[in-house]
Amino acid sequence: MEQNVFFLPHEGLKLAELAEFLGAELVNSDYANVIVRSVAPISRARAGDVCYILSRRSRDELATCQASAVICDKALADLVPPHIPVILSSNPHAAFAMAGGLFYPAALRPVVFSGESEIAPSAVIDPSAKLEKGVIVEPMAVIGAHAEIGEGTRIGAHSIIGPNVKIGRDCSIAAGASILCALLGNGVIIHNGARIGQDGFGYAPGPRGMIKIVQIGRVIIQDNVEIGANTTIDRGAMDDTVIGEGTKIDNQVQIGHNVQIGRHCAIVAQVGIAGSAKIGNGVQIGGQVGIKGHVTIGDGVQIAAQSGIMTDLAAGGQYGGTPARPLNDYLRDVAQQMSKTKVRGKKPGGEQND
Repeated sequence: MEQNVFFLPHEGLKLAELAEFLGAELVNSDYANVIVRSVAPISRARAGDVCYILSRRSRDELATCQASAVICDKALADLVPPHIPVILSSNPHAAFAMAGGLFYPAALRPVVFSGESEIAPSAVIDPSAKLEKGVIVEPMAVIGAHAEIGEGTRIGAHSIIGPNVKIGRDCSIAAGASILCALLGNGVIIHNGARIGQDGFGYAPGPRGMIKIVQIGRVIIQDNVEIGANTTIDRGAMDDTVIGEGTKIDNQVQIGHNVQIGRHCAIVAQVGIAGSAKIGNGVQIGGQVGIKGHVTIGDGVQIAAQSGIMTDLAAGGQYGGTPARPLNDYLRDVAQQMSKTKVRGKKPGGEQND
């Protein structure tokens, strides 16, 4: 990490300015003019870097830390060595995230690889499409008939925007993405290779095999949603597939037709959500979770990784396991099973059974 040519350090910011931007408090004003340029983990932070701590487990790493500032809450400030300035925040994790975005704005969304500032000559744009001012279209992108794209949006190389698709302002559509039968709000980020709006998986058994059910719905993606690389979101069968405002979806997630996801959810990689499932606001779903079709997950639910959701989940709960159950019950079941396995695996004298 000594020579990171992909994301160069910031030109520099005074600690007092950084603290003000974060809505935090610089404990010792003697350090107000110290210059910081980057963020780093505690283990390798050096002069010019800002790091953060969330627990007392960081004590040993702080002993050798050379950062120019540490962000933490008041309860942990006493762990920071006297020579390192402290920035107090009630939410150090969020403050550190804000600092990273301030120092590296280009890392917050896909970049324009080609250097285009307008529309590349090799882009294919239907004459009936409407592009507001400031839209960037990179080489080999295709924009279909009657599509509409808002001001400040960037369309990546080799991406496909289907007929009648509407994309809001200040969106980023990365290289190789395809968007069909969809309406996108403002500030949406779609990463490389994502597939939005293809037909869902719907078939009816017939006397001679499976008969395809037409999928004539849409995908509605509200403001400030982010969708990871190679994620797929199917359009609705007859209703719409909806992704709520501010929701963040990781790479390689599959979302089936007619799924409705609420606002400000977090969905981690390789989650599969079957058709017509309904997910409330503020739901957090761990990696490789499978969700059965037509179930309802209440607001604020947290689901542990690799769980299987077979029935509705009440709002505000924590769940884990397959089939999913309250998290404490699941952890107790796991502990009991591990205990039984250990007992069966040993002879009375402690020797391992054959």
